[in-house]
Amino acid sequence: MIHFVRVFAYVLLFIFSVILMALCAVRLHYTLHLSPSDPLNGGVRFYDHIVVELLVTSIITMFWSIFIARTIHGRHEHRRMNTFTAELVGLFILFLLWLIGAAVATHTSNPPDVDVMWGNLSSCWAYSTCRILTTLLAFAWLGWLLVLALFVMSLLFAIANKAFHDPMHGRWDRRATNYGGDHSMRNIVR
Repeated sequence: MIHFVRVFAYVLLFIFSVILMALCAVRLHYTLHLSPSDPLNGGVRFYDHIVVELLVTSIITMFWSIFIARTIHGRHEHRRMNTFTAELVGLFILFLLWLIGAAVATHTSNPPDVDVMWGNLSSCWAYSTCRILTTLLAFAWLGWLLVLALFVMSLLFAIANKAFHDPMHGRWDRRATNYGGDHSMRNIVR
């Protein structure tokens, strides 16, 4: 049952990444195509570095979540690339990327009003750009939370079953695996 939950969580992470990528693209398009009369930054075009970081993070996460969901669902086995250790290392890297992106974006401000942080944009929700930033922040934190949940779930499963070097699909059957060896048969939670 946990494998279906993990696959569902990776599909959800993929969806969140697509939404975040679209929001980042909208934000970048807006800031890179400011009209001279726009009050943001005096009409001078710019881009937010953290939006680019979130864009790259969302693209990497999209590829990662497709790869892992396919591996878990399809029970693919490659000795080093498809182990729980590899999944945990990848999730830890994504955890850091999502955390840095969400935290820095929360404490970012826009010129000329540098006192209004993105984490508190309630004063300008009448404008679509503020609503886009608020939604961008929400999906950045939701993505981070989902990566954290996946990391904890995979770590606890690997610890409980001593499966750090076993296939990440978690359904290890010695008779149907390429891992081989003289280890005794063991059942892993299905």
